[in-house]
Amino acid sequence: MTTNYPHNKQLKIDFVSDVSCPWCIIGLKSLEQALDHLGNEVATEIHFQPFELNPQMDSKGQDIAEHLAEKYGATAEQTELNREAIRARGASVGFTFSMEKRSRIYNTFDAHRLLHWAEQEGKQHALKHALFNAYFTEGQNPGAHDVLADLARQVGLDEQRAREILASDEYAQEVREREQYYLNSGINSVPAIIINDKHLITGGQPPEVFEQVLRQIASDS
Repeated sequence: MTTNYPHNKQLKIDFVSDVSCPWCIIGLKSLEQALDHLGNEVATEIHFQPFELNPQMDSKGQDIAEHLAEKYGATAEQTELNREAIRARGASVGFTFSMEKRSRIYNTFDAHRLLHWAEQEGKQHALKHALFNAYFTEGQNPGAHDVLADLARQVGLDEQRAREILASDEYAQEVREREQYYLNSGINSVPAIIINDKHLITGGQPPEVFEQVLRQIASDS
């Protein structure tokens, strides 16, 4: 998504994230609020870049509590406290986490392939939001082809073309190359927000942090 204003600073933003990462939608909503506050001080060009938290996850997915216990050693109490913190932070930036609807974590590679295509069609930003909403608010599987094709249709993409892509390995190489590029660049957690290819902001920061950093980068440009 590009926002253009006269007499402003141009910022290229690469938003490295996974659609199964709750802090990524918190970070995105915070970034968008910061950009709204900045108004015509900056012009932005946002590109969503792929990152898989669980690249080895199979198509059936895994129970979230089981997954967190295995991957991070999280107890049931720690998991519940973290879920409440995420829910509250989401609400503070206008996003609804329906924790009761989301019980599993899934493979997201095909979602990233569809996002790669959507960028070429000018619909990447809309599809990214639709994916976050489908998973975190509606509790849908962001790896299921029927879900992905329907989300593509909802944001104005060609549903049949989406199904053709999903049934093939189209854009698989491009997505893997981008993923590897960011891994090789030292990105090992998300969200990672890279401004003008050199400034890094990590994590789901509050809007005021994004606003302060973006204003500083724009003034230094």
